[in-house]
Amino acid sequence: MSSKNANISKSFLRSPAGVLATWFWSGLMPFAPGTWGSLAALPFAYFIQYYGGWIALLIASIVVFLIGWWASHIFEKEAGVEDPGAVVIDEVAGQWLVLLPAGLDPLLYLVGFVLFRLVDIFKPWPACWFDRNVHGGLGIMLDDVVAALYGLGVVYFLSIQLAG
Repeated sequence: MSSKNANISKSFLRSPAGVLATWFWSGLMPFAPGTWGSLAALPFAYFIQYYGGWIALLIASIVVFLIGWWASHIFEKEAGVEDPGAVVIDEVAGQWLVLLPAGLDPLLYLVGFVLFRLVDIFKPWPACWFDRNVHGGLGIMLDDVVAALYGLGVVYFLSIQLAG
């Protein structure tokens, strides 16, 4: 675990907030936890899209956003640091938004994964504004969701091109 998360107890990591904030511990990977969190979100997205379509994935994104707001707030307080690296539920909500128009297309999933990682890392405006100015659990979640809208637009455009 990185030094940014050194104050987290093992018992907290087994709590609902710890498990969800780290998205089933994928955020505890020592290198690039956000990438691991996004990767861990993919099979869930596929399963949700397979059984419920894009509307189910949109609803799941909203639910995960709300749960993430709560869980990341608690994790941040437990860790004693702002925006702990192990919190990756924000990546899950953002990744799922990018994949809304992907359907079950593996190529669009790959493109959506790469695009989301890029926009999450570089945080184009207004995501960077939210990253700097909104704090706590809401801030952790909001900048990734705003950044995801860029990836969503590109995947939507590509899905139309591939269908046409």
